[in-house]
Amino acid sequence: MSAESYIEGLLGEDADLERVRQEIRSHGMPEISIARGYGKLLTMLVRMSRAENVLEIGALGGYSGICLARGLSEGGRLTSLELVQEFADVARSNLEAAGFGSVVDYKIGDAKENLAKLAEEGRTFDFFFIDADKESYPVYLDWALRLAKPGAVIAGDNALLHGRIYDPDKNGPSVLAMRQFNERMVQDERLLGTLLPAYDGLTVALVK
Repeated sequence: MSAESYIEGLLGEDADLERVRQEIRSHGMPEISIARGYGKLLTMLVRMSRAENVLEIGALGGYSGICLARGLSEGGRLTSLELVQEFADVARSNLEAAGFGSVVDYKIGDAKENLAKLAEEGRTFDFFFIDADKESYPVYLDWALRLAKPGAVIAGDNALLHGRIYDPDKNGPSVLAMRQFNERMVQDERLLGTLLPAYDGLTVALVK
């Protein structure tokens, strides 16, 4: 038994999240949602930080969206950026089934363009979850820092890229981008961050 399997056993069954996995599978979508243990961590981090405005980059089928929404206090909002309309439709359906349809707002299209629009609108956020195209993680971090309130939390999934991050022979565009993202999240003087090595890695930082 792996450490991850042990964690999954402790967490037990979750009907809402299992529904998401089934919907993703039935629609032929990539089965790349955040790991169950880290999903629970997202819920905890949102609640502990008392985040009222959460920004998610990459909705997929709504798995992480449910985890983020579960941490919101009354009146909190989740803004979710998704490139593909079909994915956003599946995510919306799954959040509605989980009772969170009224707290989420989906913005469809290129995330960088939607981030620029959010900046133009003067929007700010106190929690960011990044789980989209890996080559753009450094750009998404730039936007998160621009849109962040003091004390905001930033989290990025797939920080280890299945071991490619620390393999010196792997130097593709995604690997180089993620190395830069991880280094900035941990070393940038504006942030207090660390990298959690379980599953496929999660980098978490606090905006000072």
